[in-house]
Amino acid sequence: VQDLPVLFAIDRAGLVGGDGPTHNGCFDLTYLRCLPGMVVMAPADENECRQMLYTGFLLDQPAAVRYPRGTGPGVAVQQEMTALPLGKGVVVRRGRKVALLAFGSMVAPCEAVAAEFDATVVNMRFIKPMDEQLILELARGHEFLFTVEENTILGGAGSAVNEVLAAHGTGSTAFNYGIPDRLIQHGEREDMLRDAGLTAEGISAFVRLHQGNEQNTNSAKRA
Repeated sequence: VQDLPVLFAIDRAGLVGGDGPTHNGCFDLTYLRCLPGMVVMAPADENECRQMLYTGFLLDQPAAVRYPRGTGPGVAVQQEMTALPLGKGVVVRRGRKVALLAFGSMVAPCEAVAAEFDATVVNMRFIKPMDEQLILELARGHEFLFTVEENTILGGAGSAVNEVLAAHGTGSTAFNYGIPDRLIQHGEREDMLRDAGLTAEGISAFVRLHQGNEQNTNSAKRA
């Protein structure tokens, strides 16, 4: 309410393995992004987590950095602290037709399946503020948009992307992929990710399914 520069470092975001379903941090993107004045970030790796914490520390407003339990993908950690441009995503792979808008821990599995579809992969970095300019650019240049997040689909980062598309009257819609509307039960983190479908294989199957459905719909319309 006072718009104070408080930084929330949110550990154990997403699915947390042995801590069980009561400790899964898979609802925070949904409830944080509706708070006025809040900046919400999700790092793709351990180096980006460090830089996001630094970015949030410098901001003159409330900010949250949410990162998963366990180890990162193993990237080199830069000693120099660098503030990230506020609300800007990064294209990590250029493709065509399909664009995967990945948030936080889902960047790596999206990169793993990108070659299969010759897909563009974007590390969105910010859930709020959202990179509207980049989203509109992707909508203009791709036939299919997919959002992937380790958060509940309901009201999550993917919903925010669709709100941007609707607000600008693009006529485009992103297919949202994330944690389904059920509790993911106790297990190792990797097992829980498989249960939720948040693996390279799960993402690949989701993209193939919706590409096929769309093509069938278009064929029916032409007939």
